[in-house]
Amino acid sequence: MASAATAPPTPASLKRIVAASLIGTTIEWYDFFLYGAAAALVFNTLFFPDSDPLVGTLLSFLTYAVGFAARPIGALVFGHYGDRLGRKKLLVLSLMLMGGATFAIGLLPTHDTIGTAAPVLLTVLRLVQGFALGGEWGGAVLLVSEHGDARRRGFWASWPQTGAPAGQLLATGVLAALTALQSDATFESWGWRVPFLLSGVLVIVGMWIRLSVDESPVFKAALAQAEARKAEQVVEKAPLVAVLRHHWKDVLIAMGARMAENISYYVITAFILVYAVEHTGLEKQTALNAVLIASAVHFAVIPGWGALSDLWGRRPVYLLGALGMGAWAFPFFALVDTESFGLLILAVTVGLVFHGAMYAPQAAFFSEMFATRMRYSGASIGAQFASVAAGAPAPLIATALLVKSDGSTLISLYLLAAVAITLVALLAARETRHRDLAQIGATSSEQDDAPDTASDTAPGTASVR
Repeated sequence: MASAATAPPTPASLKRIVAASLIGTTIEWYDFFLYGAAAALVFNTLFFPDSDPLVGTLLSFLTYAVGFAARPIGALVFGHYGDRLGRKKLLVLSLMLMGGATFAIGLLPTHDTIGTAAPVLLTVLRLVQGFALGGEWGGAVLLVSEHGDARRRGFWASWPQTGAPAGQLLATGVLAALTALQSDATFESWGWRVPFLLSGVLVIVGMWIRLSVDESPVFKAALAQAEARKAEQVVEKAPLVAVLRHHWKDVLIAMGARMAENISYYVITAFILVYAVEHTGLEKQTALNAVLIASAVHFAVIPGWGALSDLWGRRPVYLLGALGMGAWAFPFFALVDTESFGLLILAVTVGLVFHGAMYAPQAAFFSEMFATRMRYSGASIGAQFASVAAGAPAPLIATALLVKSDGSTLISLYLLAAVAITLVALLAARETRHRDLAQIGATSSEQDDAPDTASDTAPGTASVR
C-alpha cells in the first residue's frame, strides 16, 4: 500500500506548490542567465578592457564558469541542511542569496572606475550566485516531486524545469528590449545594469509565493521516522555519507546523464551569442531575438516531454533527446553559418527541443533515484557536480575551439563527445518511473543492487528497491 504521506494533494494546493517552485527557479535562472548573456555582450569591455575582443570574451566567460565551481559547494551545504531541516527553508535562503548577488552586480563599478578590483568583485558575486543555484535546483524539484501524484510525477516535476527557459526568456527579453531601444554606447554605459537591478523586484514576488507553501509530506514522514530512531538512540548518518554509501552509482549516473544536456544548453544559449556576432557577423539584436523565440518554444515543450516520460519512462525520453542532440550537432552550426535569421531560429529552436527531452524527465528521474532523507543531497550532488565539468567550461571551451580552428567542426565534435558520455550513463541506469517516494530511509546496499521490480508494480504503489 502507498503511504498516506504520498496521498495526492488537492489540485489547488498542487498548483500553488508548482507555482512556488516555478517562480523561484525562474528568478534564479533569470539571474544566472542574465550574467551569461552580459558576459557574452558587454562584460568583456567593461571589466576586461585591455584585451583583444575574443580574449576579453574568454576572460568574461571565465568569471561565468566560476559560478559553476561554487554550485557543488551549494549542493553539499543546501543538500545536507535540506535533508535535515526541510526543503522549504533552504529554498527561501537560496532565493535571497541569488537575488541579493544579482542586485549587487547591477550596482558594481566597472574597470574604468576602480580598476582590477572590479573583476574581482564581479567574481565574488558570481560565486554567491553559483552557491545559491547549487542549492536551488534540488529543493525546487523535490518540493513538487514529493507532493505530486506518482502517476503524473514526470509532468508535474517538469514544471520547475521550465524555470530555466522562462528565466532565459526573461533575461534575454529584457536585454533584447534594452539593446533595441538604446545605442551600443548607452547600453554599455548604464543600460546593462537595469536587468540586474530588476532582480530585486522579482525576488520580493518570489519570496511572497514561496513562503505560502507547506513542507513536503514525504519529508515530514521521513523526519518523524528519523526522530523516532533518534529517541531509540539510533545514530543517523550525515546525508552525504549515506549518499556515497548507498547511492554512489546513482550519483555517477546522474552526473553522466547531465553531460550532453548541460553542455548543449550553454553552447546553444550562451556561446551562440559569441559565435553569431563574432564569427558570422550577425547583429547582437538578431542573435538575442533568435534565442528569445527558441526559449519560448523550449518552455512550451518541456511539460509535454515530462508527460511523455510518465507514459514511456524516464530513460526512453532522455535517450531520445540525447540522440537527437548528437544528430543536430553539425546541422546546428551549418544553419547559423548561413547568416539567415530564419535558419538561425530553426537551429536554436530544434536544439532546445532536443534539450527539453533530456531536461524535462531529469527532475523526476533524479528524485526517484534517492531515498527521502538523502534525496536533496543525492539529486543536488549528482546534478551540480556534473555542471563543473559540463556547463561551466562549455562556453569557454567552445570559444577556445573557435579561436583555434576558426570554424565549428571541433565544437560539434565536442558536443558529440558529451552525448556519448550521456548515452553510456543512460544505458547503465534503471527505469525509475514507478518508484514510490514514500520508501523513506536509507536502503541497504544489497537492496540498492537488487534487480529493479518497478516495472511490475502499479503506478503509485511501493516498489522494491
